[in-house]
Amino acid sequence: MAEAPSTSPETSNPPRPLVVEDPRYQDHQPPGGHPERPERLVAVGRAIAERESELARQAPRPADDEELLRVHPAAHLSNITEAVRRAPAQLDADTYVSPASLEVARLAAGASVDLARAVAQGDAPSGLAAVRPPGHHAEADRAMGFCLFNNVAVAARALQREERAERVLILDWDVHHGNGTQHSFEEDRDVLYFSTHQYPYYPGTGAFHEAGRGAGVGSTVNVPMPPGCGDGEYIGVARRILAPVARGFRPDVILVSCGFDAHAVDPLASMDLSGEGFLALARIVRALANDLCGGRLALVLEGGYAAEGLEEGTGAVLEALLESPPAALPDGAAPDPGTTLRALIEGCRAVHAGRFEDLGAL
Repeated sequence: MAEAPSTSPETSNPPRPLVVEDPRYQDHQPPGGHPERPERLVAVGRAIAERESELARQAPRPADDEELLRVHPAAHLSNITEAVRRAPAQLDADTYVSPASLEVARLAAGASVDLARAVAQGDAPSGLAAVRPPGHHAEADRAMGFCLFNNVAVAARALQREERAERVLILDWDVHHGNGTQHSFEEDRDVLYFSTHQYPYYPGTGAFHEAGRGAGVGSTVNVPMPPGCGDGEYIGVARRILAPVARGFRPDVILVSCGFDAHAVDPLASMDLSGEGFLALARIVRALANDLCGGRLALVLEGGYAAEGLEEGTGAVLEALLESPPAALPDGAAPDPGTTLRALIEGCRAVHAGRFEDLGAL
């Protein structure tokens, strides 16, 4: 396994976070009025441009069949290929393809793999893949929820199969539960899937009791959050549930399904996160990566359907990745009885208390 990136006394500048961004991601064209539209990446690009001189760049390349087939069966690739031949086409009520969608979806998966590899082997300290279409709803054999291929799942499997990481923590802070990612790894004890999401909400999965199956029992941790949760609840969950879970799991690398649709202005959800809240979340995750796995942290864009939320969230993530020295884990007051945060902690304890020490502790 690769050593963490380091800077020698002779190196004048520390290694820079890696960003993968490409105008071809805008070639996946939606039907009129669809929320998962190319303009999303224009907002993300504005935030990236503000920190351009501090970032490293890498062009995406398409994922090959071998990489995709580690997660998706051949029939799924054939179904997407055939749908694109008939494009424009709807795969379900939410999910569409246009003539360029297969190429663009392969570019999204390939970028996710290459970013994860770069971080895992120490070629980059951290990074962000600003891709579309998103991926975390894509089941092994079904495109859904705007997603064609499961980008983060494909990246995690690449790290495992290529022996670049033995234990992978996938944090999914998109406002929707990543059903496809959970189902890809729910029997795998070496990939821990941790999700915060509005609940009940699309796609209807992600209850506390969904904790994995077979050998993977305990390696799925869901935090289903009621509508209206904001900075206090999200930061509290990250500090009091995610941190002890991550310490117990001891990952070699952390991948983040990085959605910005929990932002207060997002039209598809009912959460109340601010830009400062996303900054605090990103700081906590970076601090955990520094403490547990040599700083190896790769974020892959998922949802986010308001320009303001996408720009603020992306800016917050980049600020956290670029801070030197990085922020430490924040302290916080104990949640009062009867609060939403206390209920979330108790819900997780009821399922996972015997698996992870100090759930709910600072």
